[in-house]
Amino acid sequence: MSLEGKIIDHIKDAFKKEFDHEITEDISLQPTRKEFEGTYTFVVFPFLRVTKKGPEQSGAVIGEYLKENCDVVKDFNTVKGFLNISLTDSAFLENINSIISDESFGTLPQKDQRYCIEYSSPNTNKPLHLGHLRNNFLGYSTANILKANGYSVDKVQIINDRGIHICKSMVAYVKFGNGETPESSGIKGDHLAGKYYVAFDKAYKQEIADLVSTGMDEEQAKKEAPILLEAQSMLKKWEEGDEETVALWKKMNGWVYEGFEQTYHRMGVDFDKYYYESDTYLLGKDLVNEGLEKEVFYKKDDGSVWADLTAEKLDEKLLLRKDGTAVYMTQDLGTADQRYKDLKFDKSIYVVGNEQDYHFTVLFTLLKKLGKPYSNGLYHLSYGMVDLPSGKMKSREGTVVDADDLMSEMIDTAREHTEELGKIDGFTPEQAAELYEILGLGALKYFLLKVDPKKRMLFDPKESIEFQGNTGPFIQYTHARISAILRKADQLEIPYKEELKGNITLSNTEKDLIYHIADYHNKLALAADELSPAVIANYIYDLAKEYNRFYAELMILGEEDKGLRTFRVALSAQVARVIKLAMGLLGINVPERM
Repeated sequence: MSLEGKIIDHIKDAFKKEFDHEITEDISLQPTRKEFEGTYTFVVFPFLRVTKKGPEQSGAVIGEYLKENCDVVKDFNTVKGFLNISLTDSAFLENINSIISDESFGTLPQKDQRYCIEYSSPNTNKPLHLGHLRNNFLGYSTANILKANGYSVDKVQIINDRGIHICKSMVAYVKFGNGETPESSGIKGDHLAGKYYVAFDKAYKQEIADLVSTGMDEEQAKKEAPILLEAQSMLKKWEEGDEETVALWKKMNGWVYEGFEQTYHRMGVDFDKYYYESDTYLLGKDLVNEGLEKEVFYKKDDGSVWADLTAEKLDEKLLLRKDGTAVYMTQDLGTADQRYKDLKFDKSIYVVGNEQDYHFTVLFTLLKKLGKPYSNGLYHLSYGMVDLPSGKMKSREGTVVDADDLMSEMIDTAREHTEELGKIDGFTPEQAAELYEILGLGALKYFLLKVDPKKRMLFDPKESIEFQGNTGPFIQYTHARISAILRKADQLEIPYKEELKGNITLSNTEKDLIYHIADYHNKLALAADELSPAVIANYIYDLAKEYNRFYAELMILGEEDKGLRTFRVALSAQVARVIKLAMGLLGINVPERM
């Protein structure tokens, strides 16, 4: 049992013995505020109806019981309705010993619940960009956190490989490509497709301008621009299975998939299963027909199919166009249904930007109206957009901050910054290159994950790479610092991996550090409850700060008392262990030396 759990059990016993009351609800402890003496604080206010005493008197009664009956409680003080509990030094030592000996530390007990988490979900007409980086890091990290909490997790993505936007790239390639390939051009496949998406937009705007110059209304020109009509015709041909169109679609998508996989590999993310819109949009049509049969959807005179969601305080929603072609909602209906058949999930999480909030509200409502058993387990993990100091991005205009370019820039920045600080003495060129990759990608991932997902954020590459402050490199450097201590301890044959024995008097700094280590499982559970890697990111920053305070205030290898020296090295080793575990949940590697 954890130290916290032991105290909570004795608090429940205190209520039973002192107030003749059985506490059945969950109770929790808070960390004691820095200005007061203590480690844990129990808030008495909610229980005054039971004690029938004042807050301070109630706290004193419980505190005296703990002091007399709970061997880990040394003392207490009450401040109004807050019972601050101080622990014995032996309790802290017992706590750190239990962590040292616990090989499964960092994972919670297995749970009989299955999660499906969808992230990335790119279009095959352009490469991944900065927004995709936040999406992928958020999805991958959330999946890691859920796994560490004992859930079964399937990481999936839906690839948007069909539709008018895909046909725009295809039409532009036919018109302007001259048989160009990734091999002939030296351009990565997804970038090549993106090049023609931009070319389409340029040609489209020119045709609109030409039509307007002849006297046509601009709105009409946008609808009648020849290149747009060609793209619409190509989409129709694709849905009809035209061999030449499908062959071109497969060729260009193949280039893109190869490019995506290279980007995912560098990002350090992966997937258990891929879904393709080209497969699932027809399944969505089946669900639309099911909805018509159940009379939860209806058909208009022009043949289009709609859902009336006004009773749910939403709008009417188009599900099939009058020509029978599918819309995004059709595909998402089909995908959700197929995914449940494949995975039998209890909960399915969609990691998608907050501009799609309304879309997912409608999707979940439609599935409930269809009576799907899994509809209550669907959740939209909505996140805010990422801005740069230079402003917003527009992919069709070619002004997107490309994910590949940004990762390369971050690694280059890490190299420049590290060389300036002289932190690569003794590294071979290969070791230095590996370190720059670890630091650059770690800085990028940490900066994008430390902010609550719901918040819009400004990504500042220069700030993210700093070795001080709430950054990935600060935490990575802390791990490298501890690793250097452990290497020296191994040379000195300090037995820090063994159970700690003897009477050791601990400073408040050491107690604070043990508290933070022991709090990891609480933060792990909270991160899963909130589906927020930011909980882990900010926890590990606080732990790194606490360790650096410990490092600055106390001797470690230079400590003359052998028992105390062994303890401090062992404590350092557990901090490094937790940093590695927590950063791993964020998909971030930590260096052994810098």
